[in-house]
Amino acid sequence: MRPFHASALALPQELAGLRRAVRAHVGGPCDDLQLCVSELVGNVVLHVGAGTPVSLAVTRTAEGRTRLEVGDPDPRLWPVPRLAQDGEEGGRGLAVVDAVAARWGVRPAPPGKTVWAELDHP
Repeated sequence: MRPFHASALALPQELAGLRRAVRAHVGGPCDDLQLCVSELVGNVVLHVGAGTPVSLAVTRTAEGRTRLEVGDPDPRLWPVPRLAQDGEEGGRGLAVVDAVAARWGVRPAPPGKTVWAELDHP
C-alpha cells in the first residue's frame, strides 16, 4: 500500500469524506480503519475544537500493519482513556480504538501531537 496523506479541518461534516477517502485509497472494505479515523478526528473536534486543522496519514509499518496517524496543533490536550458510565453519551472512543487496533498511542509532533493506531489489517 502506498502512503496516504490528507489535511482537513476537524469538523463533523468532514468525517464522512475522510472515511471515504481512506476507503478509496485502501481500495476495499476497511471498517476498523474507518472507525479509527472517525474516533481520532472526532476527538479533535470534541476536545481541541471544531475547525482545528488536522493531518491524516495512512501508511504500512515494517511489520505489515496499517498505521493511521492523526495530528493536531495542540500539544497540551493528550487523549486519555476513561471508563464511561452507563448512560453517558461519550467517553468510549479510545476504548473502541483500543479494541480494534493492535496498538495505539500518542507522541509529540511539533507544533502539537500525533495520535496513532496500528491495525493488523486494513
